Amino acid sequence: MAQIKPYWQNYIDGVWVDGGAGRIDVTDPATGEKLAEHALADAADVDRAVQAARRVHMSGVLTDMRPIERGRMVQAMGRYLLEHKDEIAETLTREQGKPLWEAHIEVAGAALYFEYYGNQASTVEGRSIPLGKGYFDFTENAPFGVSAQIIPWNYPIEMSARSLSAGLTTGNACVIKSPEMTPLTNAYLAKAAEAAGFPAGAVNILCGLGHDAGATLAGHADVNQIVFTGSVPTGIAIAKAAAGNVVPCVLELGGKSAAIVHDDADLDAFERDIRWGIYFNAGQVCSAMSRVIVHESRHDELVERAVGIAKSLSVGPGIERDTTGANMGAMVSDGQRDRAVGIIENAQREGAMIATGGRKLNRPGAFLEPTVMTDVTPDMDIASNEIFGPVLSVLKFRDEAEAIGIANGTPYGLVGGVFTRDLDRATRSARQIRAGQVFVNEWFAGGVETPFGGFGKSGYGREKGREALWNYVQTKNIAIRLS
Repeated sequence: MAQIKPYWQNYIDGVWVDGGAGRIDVTDPATGEKLAEHALADAADVDRAVQAARRVHMSGVLTDMRPIERGRMVQAMGRYLLEHKDEIAETLTREQGKPLWEAHIEVAGAALYFEYYGNQASTVEGRSIPLGKGYFDFTENAPFGVSAQIIPWNYPIEMSARSLSAGLTTGNACVIKSPEMTPLTNAYLAKAAEAAGFPAGAVNILCGLGHDAGATLAGHADVNQIVFTGSVPTGIAIAKAAAGNVVPCVLELGGKSAAIVHDDADLDAFERDIRWGIYFNAGQVCSAMSRVIVHESRHDELVERAVGIAKSLSVGPGIERDTTGANMGAMVSDGQRDRAVGIIENAQREGAMIATGGRKLNRPGAFLEPTVMTDVTPDMDIASNEIFGPVLSVLKFRDEAEAIGIANGTPYGLVGGVFTRDLDRATRSARQIRAGQVFVNEWFAGGVETPFGGFGKSGYGREKGREALWNYVQTKNIAIRLS
């Protein structure tokens, strides 16, 4: 196991610097022990980063180059990550808690965003608009300028890569506020930007507290666009701050996503969806399959299978779990674990039953048993509020209309799923589920190429796919009167 260096700095205007707010401890959630210290940014640090990004944007260095050249630089960042994937993955596991094999998947996913969007750079084109003989009219897609990106702790390097790659591809200069619980791996994005040849100030990465650095960044007068992934209350606060400066946002605010399992569903295949849908990253996934709404005729069989999957998982330190398979790591912190336990206990008071799990492990670290809850009804808190942990709630339905009503019965609308052999029913359900993405017969079907974002309180704007690029540019129309 490689040694983690004891102190990590912020990266502002091409220089590694200390933080005006001192330092923050980064804890290994598998042991509860201090892993490292990280520089903690204050408002002055945020301002320096924003001004550095603004200087780069105003200089035209990113927009003057041919887009395909900029795209090659973006792709080079992805190659840097792959060249250092073992070191990055180990650091990620130590700071976040996920199994080492999952960390490798995340690093590869981060690299894929740079590859995909780097390839798109020269395709962000305008169009000509016919106005008759006396005019030549055309549009161009101009970068907003300074893109502020506030990153969650569950996928720190992949979520940073998702927004950073799109921002750089379209010619924006970027300021990333990394999550205070998992800030370490973002340092490799700064190193990747340097290796790819981006000028100082094009990429700035700092760790700071949400109410301090995050609020300053969201409300900064020289920020031109904001990307945020996180909780609904924080998203609302960021949207209000952005509105004060008339700045557009992309908000991805989580969900309470449901899989509708019909009586003809292939439950053998669905076992894999349970494994990946709710126990990957210990359920700390915004698009996790946290609810299964199953036809009453298949309920008992599905519960039995779900319990089998949950009990098959070996739970322990992620650094010891480097092989893909039936294992799960720690949650990100004791606080997150205890919050999930509290939701489980409240569900029991409301009448839900624990089919398996529901308890924290009797050992150091933020571990929670993979959990399956039954006798859950739509009116319960556990059926409508996001847990962000390895807790599957199983609900029953009698007919298709009831299933759709239960699925749509929360204020969220990030993803949903329908499992059936009937293509007509699958299509009908997919159109009625109120979510930004619907999976049919495979949870997490899709990839970086497919647009992702929410309805309702799951937010607005889209990440991934070509649709994401339009969040980072604004349309300029140029009309020329011809003589």
